[in-house]
Amino acid sequence: MSIYHFIAASEAFLCEEEPLDEVLRERRRHYGEQGKAIDFWLVRRPAFLEAPELASVAAAVPRPAAAIVSSDETFITFMKLRLEFVARSSFEAPSAAIPDALASQS
Repeated sequence: MSIYHFIAASEAFLCEEEPLDEVLRERRRHYGEQGKAIDFWLVRRPAFLEAPELASVAAAVPRPAAAIVSSDETFITFMKLRLEFVARSSFEAPSAAIPDALASQS
């Protein structure tokens, strides 16, 4: 199993109100310079928020939601501090409630 960390907020907040493209573009550039594989994703309308173990976090996130998911906890902590008004949590996948958290996202 892998542990994924995420921030979530309304899709409008993450994708329209915040300069998220700039932050993610810079992160991709940095990873390229370091020769590091991309380990973060922007997920619109994340299905994993429907998992029972994330119910308390999901309740705080307006719908439609969006999330930034990563296996790098430090990056998600940075994003939480950078964006401030987002929910932050983590989950293990695959699990019974979250069989393939990222592959099932559109």
